[in-house]
Amino acid sequence: MVPSGATGKRISVVIDTDPGVDDTWAILYLAGLPDVEIVAIGAGHGNVPTAQAAQNALRVLDVAGLPHVPVAAGHPAPLQQPLATAEFVHGPDGLGGKGGPVPSRGLAAESSAEQLVRLAWQRPGELTVLALKPLTDIALALRMEPQLPRLIRKLVYMGGAFRVPGNFTAWADANTGHDPEAGEEVFRAGFDMVVVPMDVTERDAWASREWLDEVAAVDTPAARYATQILDDYVGLYTQLQGRTGCVLHDPLAAAVMCDETLATYEERQVVVELAGHSRGATLIDDRQGYPPEASSIPDGRRAVKIAVSVEAEEAMGRVRALLAGQAVGQGAVETLA
Repeated sequence: MVPSGATGKRISVVIDTDPGVDDTWAILYLAGLPDVEIVAIGAGHGNVPTAQAAQNALRVLDVAGLPHVPVAAGHPAPLQQPLATAEFVHGPDGLGGKGGPVPSRGLAAESSAEQLVRLAWQRPGELTVLALKPLTDIALALRMEPQLPRLIRKLVYMGGAFRVPGNFTAWADANTGHDPEAGEEVFRAGFDMVVVPMDVTERDAWASREWLDEVAAVDTPAARYATQILDDYVGLYTQLQGRTGCVLHDPLAAAVMCDETLATYEERQVVVELAGHSRGATLIDDRQGYPPEASSIPDGRRAVKIAVSVEAEEAMGRVRALLAGQAVGQGAVETLA
């Protein structure tokens, strides 16, 4: 296996998340990589309500040995629709009912959107944002600072369902469907943006029972925690798919963020449907052979890179290797203490 981190370049990342079982695995994976700096976390609604997501983020950072990383709470609801959450997938607290005690430290005094804008101005052109939840807080940050797409190095978004059914509705993935207005604002804003959609995660982020057992066999804080929160999540996916395991959407997106060569891409303009039965759907003009001036998305918005294939065995192998106790640095593999 090649080095499991990134490509030798240090990545400074702000994680926008709603932990969430697979969010937790993604955070623990990134926390173990020597060439990734987790600068801050913004936690908001999606898998669980915002207050719960923020407490979960603190818990996960404590497990990861990163108690210095600030966590800011996001907006409590979508921009224009009622709040919906997914405890039926992730358990009553978002962490399989086994998240642990209330963290001893508090949240940042500023909101998630305020934190992102401040950090973007402090470190212009340096920060990657990994968005693993509805885009509410990034949209609010955009409203505060319209220059945000030029201040952020890159935005990587786990979301979208382009040629596959959604998991929020038949047409919308959960992250976009939970706040379509926010998604549309972000997609048209002009970020240098990489999208890791359900088209690849549903297919390529499968963790089998054997895959999970490799992590469960290791006695480290990260492996123990990642394993203990899985029961509800694995139970649901096993029922849905008829095989034991689960889909770890967010760790796959994290692996692609660290090493974009793991995926192939198409560049397309994306629009989010805001009305009707397909509200929340992520749409592209998929017609072949039409000139650019015939596009059905004629507003000149910047195209984004959409992952269409991923080296699944390699990407997920990197996640498994690290959570199973291997810290992979520049060409060397070490066993975690």
